[in-house]
Amino acid sequence: MAGKILLQHVGVAPVRGSSLVDVRAVTPDPALSQRIAQAWGEDFIASNLERRFEASGYARKFLEGRIEQLREKLEMSERQVVAYAVQQGIINLPSSVDASTSGAAVGGRSLLTDDLIALNSALEVATAERIVAESRLNEIKRPDASSIALGNDAIASMRQRRADAAAEYAKLMVQFRPDYPQAKALASQIQALDAAIGQEEGRVRVSLQQAYDSSQTRERALTARVEGLKDGLADLRRRSIQYNIYQRDADTNRELYNALLQRYKEIGVAGGAENNNVAIVDPARLPDRPASPKLLVNLVLAMMAGGLAAALVAAGLEQIDEGIVDPADLEEKLGLPLLGVAPKVQVEDPLMALRDPRSKLVEAYLSVHANLELSTAKGAPRSLAVISTRPREGKSTTTVALAQSLARARRKVVLVDADLRSPSVHSAFGLKNGLGVSNFLSGAEDLDSVLHATEHEGLWVMTAGPPPPNAGDLLMGDRLALLVKRLKERFDHVIVDSPPVIGLADAPLVAAAVDGVVYAVEARSVPAGTVRAALSRLRASQAHILGAVLTKFEAKKAGYGFDYGYGFDYDYGR
Repeated sequence: MAGKILLQHVGVAPVRGSSLVDVRAVTPDPALSQRIAQAWGEDFIASNLERRFEASGYARKFLEGRIEQLREKLEMSERQVVAYAVQQGIINLPSSVDASTSGAAVGGRSLLTDDLIALNSALEVATAERIVAESRLNEIKRPDASSIALGNDAIASMRQRRADAAAEYAKLMVQFRPDYPQAKALASQIQALDAAIGQEEGRVRVSLQQAYDSSQTRERALTARVEGLKDGLADLRRRSIQYNIYQRDADTNRELYNALLQRYKEIGVAGGAENNNVAIVDPARLPDRPASPKLLVNLVLAMMAGGLAAALVAAGLEQIDEGIVDPADLEEKLGLPLLGVAPKVQVEDPLMALRDPRSKLVEAYLSVHANLELSTAKGAPRSLAVISTRPREGKSTTTVALAQSLARARRKVVLVDADLRSPSVHSAFGLKNGLGVSNFLSGAEDLDSVLHATEHEGLWVMTAGPPPPNAGDLLMGDRLALLVKRLKERFDHVIVDSPPVIGLADAPLVAAAVDGVVYAVEARSVPAGTVRAALSRLRASQAHILGAVLTKFEAKKAGYGFDYGYGFDYDYGR
């Protein structure tokens, strides 16, 4: 119980970036706190020393038992090696002696191996001598063997003398007959020299034959001895398999024994000079002021907690952002001029409501048209794109409505579907999505083949065309700006249905290619922060944002009266 109470008033914490720890004791009495903190460190040092001595003694005792076991095991394995070697007649010569293994032979070799090496060297010498003797014997067996081949100076001298006598005899035969006395004497001398040369050559041949026979006999004898030693060595190797197993076991036991013995010596030396690795760096000081309560710290913590709570509340309000609720929010939250408000209508296809020129939806977009005429000094821009933050905010409906409204004002208008990933303009006019924008961006030059007249006078449509695998790459080139330029040469206004901003790179490319952008924002749908992020992307591409159209607006939900509500019966989503 006392220990538990003590632990509740003592704290030990490491000092970051060092090997130090901070010991703190908190009690009502300052002197008692100092004594407890000081005693805590001193008792820990004493306990640490005691544990270190106990650990060293235990380790030495444990190693003594293991060393004795390994010593007996090593002796047994070495006796096994010697007994097996004696039994099998295996004698190995040590090639080196390792002092660390108590004089044990390292890398030993057998006597048979040394004998085989020596005999093999002698066989090589004998074979070389036999080859030389055989070559000389074959050389002198030829009829035209020279004295150089025979290697005899006497034969060479006699052949030289015979050649001289034969030359002298030939000179005499020019002037005299063979029976001339001097010629007869020379003929006899030549015959005697021929007989002496033949006799000497025979003696040399016999000597060479004897040398060849002797070298051949020596080679055969050495070959037989080498083959015998090979057989003996093969038998020795078969008998040495088990010997090597015993030897490896003895070597392993010796290494373990030496390692444990060395460790035992190290522990003995360290135990004799045991020191403590813990010391008191800064003794406990008598506190000069209370440790708690800390009014300033508590005040700071309270302020931080309040700030954190305020941040969490703000984040929660951001998460429940309803987006743009009413027209006033467009300028307050987004900083965009209001071009018009399109009511939410109650039909499956909102484009059907645009076919009735007297519908409230058409009247709403007439107001947007009128504001566009006032947006610049020269009236409505020659080329503009309708863009939204994400799909199904009424972007395509706004595009079609503005194109029809401009056409009713007797303008020549072309509606371009640049939403290559999810085109919808062709279905609004009952057209096939055949050749279109993607074909021109891919390199087609004939505009007439991709333009389609509609039932509305002065309104033409260029569909998106076949969906390309690389819509972003097509829009990124200079072909889009060229398309807008060529269409402006033929039409009064070019209205582009753009892809949405979020998740795609297409919308900023389209916005940069036209004179202005009309931004469609669905009421109570997209959070204002998301819309602001999308507008930032457009402004980064130098887009000229003319203003915004609030789509799918429900006046009654926003708290407006009947004048804002109109009582619409349609619902659109494109």
